[in-house]
Amino acid sequence: MLCVSTLLAFGIASTSVWSEEAAAPAANDEPVPVFTTAMIKDPANVEAGKQVWDGQCRHCHGNSAYPGKAPKLKPSSYQAEFVYDRVTNGFRKMPAWKAVFNQQQRIGVTAFIMGDEFMP
Repeated sequence: MLCVSTLLAFGIASTSVWSEEAAAPAANDEPVPVFTTAMIKDPANVEAGKQVWDGQCRHCHGNSAYPGKAPKLKPSSYQAEFVYDRVTNGFRKMPAWKAVFNQQQRIGVTAFIMGDEFMP
């Protein structure tokens, strides 16, 4: 009897934990940052983005965004919000990076790509 009541108590506790996790806001509810010129030119954002680019992005997009196995980037024809969305949510064969990189890192790589230092 003790064994059954222990299992029932564990089941109730684990169900309430699972319910609390399910009620937590999804990552998709993360607010999209408003990109300003100051944010894109911020040296801390650019450096954080360069680290993400060098550590991950350049493996597919190439050392200077081309040649790589991924498409050539054309930042002059993009809006920062577009780049951030692609980095965050992925597109076609590009994976979503929101589970890998935190929001500040994704803001940083967006700033790096949209900034003056990025030369595709």
